[in-house]
Amino acid sequence: MFVGEKLTDIRVLHGYSRNELATILGVSEQSVWQYENGYATPGIQTMNKLREIFKVRTKFFYTEQKIENDIKEEAIAYRSSERNSIKKTKTETIHLKYLNYLVDYIEQYVEYPINNILKLREFTIKEINNNNGLNEGLIKEISLQARQMIGLENENNEGLLFLLEKNGAFIFEKSLGIKTDAYSAWTKKSNRPFIILGNFKKSSVRRNFDLAHELGHLILHYGINILELTTKEYEKIEKEANLFAANFLLPEEMFKNDIECIQKKSNPNSYIELKEKWKVSIAAIAYRAYKLNFLSYQQYRYFNVLLNRFDYKVKEPLDDSIPILRPGKIRNSLKFIFDNNLANLESLCKYSLFEMELISNLFEIEQDFFNDYIMKPKLYDFAKRAK
Repeated sequence: MFVGEKLTDIRVLHGYSRNELATILGVSEQSVWQYENGYATPGIQTMNKLREIFKVRTKFFYTEQKIENDIKEEAIAYRSSERNSIKKTKTETIHLKYLNYLVDYIEQYVEYPINNILKLREFTIKEINNNNGLNEGLIKEISLQARQMIGLENENNEGLLFLLEKNGAFIFEKSLGIKTDAYSAWTKKSNRPFIILGNFKKSSVRRNFDLAHELGHLILHYGINILELTTKEYEKIEKEANLFAANFLLPEEMFKNDIECIQKKSNPNSYIELKEKWKVSIAAIAYRAYKLNFLSYQQYRYFNVLLNRFDYKVKEPLDDSIPILRPGKIRNSLKFIFDNNLANLESLCKYSLFEMELISNLFEIEQDFFNDYIMKPKLYDFAKRAK
């Protein structure tokens, strides 16, 4: 029996409306509606097109086994310059749903370290309750606790992405467009923290701020219904996540010793060494210094004049030389599983009913990686037997 809900999910995942999919398939929009609601079954030609478009196996549409939705739409927190549409939120919810389903498979073979980000969330909830809500002082305290728990105790932010993955986060890249930098969410049952990073021309230091911002959402705003927030309320939690990121990446007590040594605080070039040390943008360093009263209003205003004059808002010094770290947790997990023959690529495809191309796209891991693990047919060597 054709399961229409599967078609709805995979269509939404790819961002197609019913009308757009109908055009691609060469059928009416009404036909797609009938497929999705159980009133009709696609013919063989249409089914072949669906398999090719979505890179799934035919059985995907005929198995009753559902991919459990462990992600709430209202729990997805965005780092974005605009409120995201309902369509986009639904697409990203399905994206997370499928990622979580694949991670379920991986965790049959890989045991990850203790989820310290979950511990941070529990610590934060307790502190918020004890203090009758969030305030700047509490956010500062939580950010310092977060640095300590994930292993950023030294005066730098080296390897932030790796440490977040090690401490429980599942981080992935995805094309999110120009206006969305990143988003994050928790799964309900497994308590997995997901962070999705936009891969649109991001420098390493700007990516670090996105990571810190999303970590702030994950531990400060658990349980908040993002979709029900007014614009003012949404701006408030964004400010809280930014404040967390600033305190997390540039802790006041450590940072002030560095900033006090800067002679020309209005000159963006004075912060290049600090950028290299903290792996934070020059703009963010100066803003943090200004908020901590190390720069006067006039100094900070002139700083921004020079920032524009030097065209540093587009590209800063060291942007090309500080390596951009990419998520490696899932890639390394798959490599461990496949190299040790615990399972193979075909078993992953059978489990998910996804073709390799879809798995590659979901994980944002190049297809060449998976090509190395495609099972090749064994050939009978007549020449060798003849000897």
